[in-house]
Amino acid sequence: MNYKMIVLDLDDTLLRDDLTISSRTKQALMDAQEAGVKVVLASGRPTFAMTHIAKELELEKYGSFILSFNGAKITNCATNEQLFSSTLSPATVHELYNISRQEEVGIHTYVGDDIVTPANNEYTDIEGEITGMPIVEAEHFAEAIQEPVVKVIMVAAAEKLVDLEKKLQQQLQGKLNVVRSKPFFLEFTEAGVDKGTSLHHLIQKLDIEQGEVIAMGDSYNDLAMIKFAGLGVAMGNAPDDIKEIANYVTDTNMEDGVAKVVETFILNTIVQTK
Repeated sequence: MNYKMIVLDLDDTLLRDDLTISSRTKQALMDAQEAGVKVVLASGRPTFAMTHIAKELELEKYGSFILSFNGAKITNCATNEQLFSSTLSPATVHELYNISRQEEVGIHTYVGDDIVTPANNEYTDIEGEITGMPIVEAEHFAEAIQEPVVKVIMVAAAEKLVDLEKKLQQQLQGKLNVVRSKPFFLEFTEAGVDKGTSLHHLIQKLDIEQGEVIAMGDSYNDLAMIKFAGLGVAMGNAPDDIKEIANYVTDTNMEDGVAKVVETFILNTIVQTK
């Protein structure tokens, strides 16, 4: 298969545990772009927290894209144009806040380049460290959210969110997309919006076929794009149930799993056809 696009989750996939890209992985992705393959970043992160990685991989030069907020926004790196944007109404955010209080879990969302939470906690601190975004505590959370937001995250210990995810997927079915990105992050976007539907929207714009896409990820918010892609790849550090659904399982994010897929399915194929 002549693959034309590589779609990459960031945390625990493209990025090592120290949030950097290995030299081998970076070289493989640069070689793929030089060969005409699009490299697309697809993460639950806000756009703000992805742009430095896009710049490191020179996505602007190669005319590629960022799928941020679990696919709720698609941004053209060359023009900064938004190809797609989905939001949640303030009323929906207020409803989720009330649910978080009933379930006794933390919650945060994004306003501008800030993370906004009613009370800071260890999990929102992790989000701040990952994204580099400042955390703003708003005691009157509902009053602080008066404009649409892109995404909301409930946060708690992993064992609590496993059950809450199932409960709220049923309760909010048809209204919101509910999925865990990390064991302690339960994310909410508009119904029908995920990395898979966003990827579908993008490839239609670019005249790329579904079978010409490789998508790699490690967590439950990556499942939709792993299922959608012609070659859906699970990282070696992904949970077993994600590995079972993937077409292919590579090594972990600490063992150049992304580079090995790019080398095997793209770069080696190019060499063989020359």
